[in-house]
Amino acid sequence: MKQCAWGMAAGLVCLLAGCDGPRNSVVATVTNAPPPSMVLIPAGINSGTDPDFGPYSLKNPTAFYMDATEVTKAKWDEVYAWAVTNGYSFDNVGSGKATNYPVHTVNWYDVVKWCNARSEKEGKTPCYNLSTWACNFAANGYRLPTEAEWEYVARGGLSGRRFPWGDTITHSQANYYSASWPSYDTNPTRGCHPTYATGGHPYTSPAGAFAANGYGLYDMAGNVWEWCNDLSAGRSIRGGCWDDSNE
Repeated sequence: MKQCAWGMAAGLVCLLAGCDGPRNSVVATVTNAPPPSMVLIPAGINSGTDPDFGPYSLKNPTAFYMDATEVTKAKWDEVYAWAVTNGYSFDNVGSGKATNYPVHTVNWYDVVKWCNARSEKEGKTPCYNLSTWACNFAANGYRLPTEAEWEYVARGGLSGRRFPWGDTITHSQANYYSASWPSYDTNPTRGCHPTYATGGHPYTSPAGAFAANGYGLYDMAGNVWEWCNDLSAGRSIRGGCWDDSNE
């Protein structure tokens, strides 16, 4: 997967760690309506044969809530404004094409601080230790998905397919750079998405502009890469971006 042309374009998707099963006392809320802007991700196993990587098996032992879309610039700004007046500092202020577009140009440390601030702002227990950067998975605040969680939810419940809708991709399904390869890119024209390649870089699209996957999650392919919890694994970004020709 080649680098996105707009610097640090990784976006942010959060999940509510305190609603994910028997780790804490709020498990009962998992059966109720999801919190605003979030969807319930069920527990289960997704296994099959990926067309590119072969056999796989992903186990999600407990249900949790996850933001339906990439975090918008408006949501980022709302929490950021609270955070900087309550003792937080960030390396990047965060950018976005418009308020309803995903925030970008934020690093991993920015986004875990933001998750903690969002938790505190809503009266929840922060998940991250900002001295060691360790995540307390039992806390009831917000955190980033692990890579395994991200892959599980990105498939949207569909097994053995390249994308959450099937094995080919076109501009009707995601905001990405269409190239003459790989063969599964069946878009009739090439280049950036014509609807969003306007107004200068980055050519992002509004959060949730394309159809959701089977779990109700948007933009799990294309638009902006998404930070995951596993910084130490060296593969903390997942997904794709608007300038990525290998979704």
